Amino acid sequence: MHLPLREQILEQVLHVIELARPLVDSIGRRDRDLASQVRRALSSVGLNVAEGFGSAAGNARLRFESARGSLYEARAGIRMAVAWGYVSAEQAAEAVAALERLGGRVFGLVRG
Repeated sequence: MHLPLREQILEQVLHVIELARPLVDSIGRRDRDLASQVRRALSSVGLNVAEGFGSAAGNARLRFESARGSLYEARAGIRMAVAWGYVSAEQAAEAVAALERLGGRVFGLVRG
């Protein structure tokens, strides 16, 4: 069965969250604020994508742009956690790669 684009992208967001969850838990043991920010940014990606698919053209683009910004924030937060030594680059690699793939799809939504 072929899922509509909105469902494909939401499933991709949920997959990224599943990959990032153990990282966020590890980060939270060392830096609760950073973990909270990454968690909120990841949730924001999914919520803004969903809202964008339910909005009119101009508002949809704004929601997709917000999703893209939150995606970049989450990726930066994970990379900072690596830099701080809260998680290893190896532990973060799969989630960061999935965020980058998702970023390409969200970028496509922004461009319309």
